[in-house]
Amino acid sequence: MALSNNVIGAINFIAFLLSVPVIGAGVWLATEPDDSCVRILQWPVIILGILILLVALAGLVGGFCRIQWLLVFYLVAMLVLIVLLSCLVVFVYMVTVRGHGHPVPSRAYLEYHLDNFSGWLKRRVRSSYKWDSIRTCLSSTGMCPELNQSYRMAQDFFNARISPLQSGCCKPPTECGYTFINPTYWISPIDIAADMDCLQWSNDQSQLCYNCESCKAGLLASLKKEWRRADIVLLIALIGLIWVYLIGCCAFRNARTEDLFRRYKQGYT
Repeated sequence: MALSNNVIGAINFIAFLLSVPVIGAGVWLATEPDDSCVRILQWPVIILGILILLVALAGLVGGFCRIQWLLVFYLVAMLVLIVLLSCLVVFVYMVTVRGHGHPVPSRAYLEYHLDNFSGWLKRRVRSSYKWDSIRTCLSSTGMCPELNQSYRMAQDFFNARISPLQSGCCKPPTECGYTFINPTYWISPIDIAADMDCLQWSNDQSQLCYNCESCKAGLLASLKKEWRRADIVLLIALIGLIWVYLIGCCAFRNARTEDLFRRYKQGYT
C-alpha cells in the first residue's frame, strides 16, 4: 500500500508540472497586445491551469501522506478537469479552422475579410459596444506608428510581411487604389466604392482603419494564429494529463487491492 501511494504521489507530481505549460499559455496570451484587448481565451486557460495545479497538489499530498479521501477527490476532480481541457482544445480548434488571408497583387503581405472567419469569432467583434473598447485599446498600441519608422519607401512597404493587425488596421485595402505617402498616410483613392472600408479609411493617425471590417478581420487572424499555438501547448498537456491519470487510476486500484488483501489476511489469521 505504501509503495502504491508513493507511486500515486510521484505520478501526481508530473501532473503538477503539466499544469505549468497550461498556465504559461494563458499568461502568454494575456501579454499579447491583441489578446489583451479582447480578453476572451487567456483567463479560462489560466484558471483551468491553476485548478489542475491545485488538484494535482491534492493528489500529491494524498499519495505521500496516505489520505484516502484526498486521493478519491483527486481522481474525480482531475477527470472533470481533463474533460474541460479536452472541450477547450476542441473548441479552440473548431473556431480557428476558418479565416485565411488572401494575397493581393504586387504585395507581400496578406489581407483579410471578416466573412472568412467562424461565426463565433465574428460575434466577438460585430457589436459596436464591444468593438469601441477593442478599437481604443488597439489604437493605443504602437503597431501602426512603428511601420512609419521601418518603411520609408513604398516598394519596401509593399514587400514587407507585416502582421495581420497591421495589414487590416494601419492601411486602407489595396483594392481602393490609395496612393502611398507613408505606411499610415494614403491619398487619392481610385475606387472608393470597391469596399466599404475605402470610405472608413482616415489619415487621422488616431483613426486610420480602426473602424474598418478589415481591422476586425486582421484582429481575428492574429487571434487565430496565437490561439493555434496555445492550442498545441494545451493538447500536449492534455495528452500528458490523460497518461498520468490512467497510471494514477491503476496505481490507486492496486493500492486498494493490496489493502483489501492485507485486511483479508489479517482476518484469516
